[in-house]
Amino acid sequence: MIFPHIIRPRGRKFPATATRLILHYLLFAFLAWSASTSAAAEIDSPDHLLDTVYQPPLAGEPYATTFLGRNITIPSRNRGKVRSLTLGANLYVPDVGGDTALPIAALYWRHQAEKWWQRSVIGVFVNEVDLARNLGNFQLLGHFDNNTVPFAETEIKDGEEVTSSSIIWGTVSAWLGAGIRIPVAPHQTDNDLRIQLYYQAGYFYNMRTSDTGANVVLPPDTFFQGLRLRARYDGLRRNIMELPHEGWAAGGDFDLTFRDTWSDSTFGDLIFTKNDTRKYLKLSGYLIGASGIPWASERHRFIGYLHGGVSPVGKLDRFSAFRAGGGPFPNETDDLYRLPYPGALFNDFPVSDYLAGTLEYRYELLFFMYLHLRATFAWGANRPDYSGPEGLRLKLTSVDGEAFSAGLTTGFFFDSQLYLEYAYDNKFLRNGASGSSFMLLWSKSF
Repeated sequence: MIFPHIIRPRGRKFPATATRLILHYLLFAFLAWSASTSAAAEIDSPDHLLDTVYQPPLAGEPYATTFLGRNITIPSRNRGKVRSLTLGANLYVPDVGGDTALPIAALYWRHQAEKWWQRSVIGVFVNEVDLARNLGNFQLLGHFDNNTVPFAETEIKDGEEVTSSSIIWGTVSAWLGAGIRIPVAPHQTDNDLRIQLYYQAGYFYNMRTSDTGANVVLPPDTFFQGLRLRARYDGLRRNIMELPHEGWAAGGDFDLTFRDTWSDSTFGDLIFTKNDTRKYLKLSGYLIGASGIPWASERHRFIGYLHGGVSPVGKLDRFSAFRAGGGPFPNETDDLYRLPYPGALFNDFPVSDYLAGTLEYRYELLFFMYLHLRATFAWGANRPDYSGPEGLRLKLTSVDGEAFSAGLTTGFFFDSQLYLEYAYDNKFLRNGASGSSFMLLWSKSF
């Protein structure tokens, strides 16, 4: 499943009762259907008798099996040409900053040919477009992105909105660059080594709302520019649901940014000085691996995720911090860099100087249905802390967090895909308070 950008109207809530009814109805219908098919599959398929030699269906490859007394044949497919629509929602218990449920929607498009490569993620207010011109192993590169959500954003403390932190802000940027791309084993569409250097230029804006605190002083709107160096290695083999099956992937990002016009900004008693925040360097990296379990069939997999980031030059403010997000864990090659945290939404909250890891056990219930059990830990991640009797006060405090989640990825009606997830977080997501979240995502390629 391709993880989507989101449409997130901060401060606007779905009706809680209607949302719960819809989610409960879909969950009940799905569980009833899957229970009946699971029982029949155990009778019709001999895989449970020869489980140690079972061969799972792999992404893009043809596959044949027997299911519900019928012979199923899945043809090979071109994984370099994909268009899909993703719809869904997150439900929170208790609320996160007054939000009971939030919608998710995105269009994804990837087209890979001999001379041209394109990838787009369209979420209306949040979009990404990447373009590459192939000249052998050398590539000319272009990138465009915008994060221009027109709704107010407020920070969270102990699960509640800090109303005086309410502002509207966004960025638009374009990158031009060049790089090399070398195919690697197992030589599928997304298996390569890429080193890319970009020059980036963009525009940042921010504005107050009626709730913004009187002692909040915002920086000016400004152009910004800088250099980005990215390295990506993807040696993962994926299964029929595009989930990591075997191999490893790694990558790193070097981001040096300079803001043209800048000033001190104030959040309560804390001042982010112009000299500290005008120029900054961000370094981040990830390591992901998938493998089997000794003496068990390939239905059983272990997957590990490790993400980290640091800013050795300059201080990160509310607008330049790394962002942690949720949704299905990264599996698409251009999404592996994303810092995942169960229960969150895409780019949900800011962090700096972080280290986060996840260990997942995954079991193949049916050839199209996978159960995920995960434990996620965040060590020393700095989150904004809004407190103080005099109103808004911003400081970065180190918050260690743990989240435990269970998910189900499955093929669904009309050749679509469904993802269900329950997550419990002790305090990281709500910045000091614990709680649960439920996610439902439906994706359809066309």
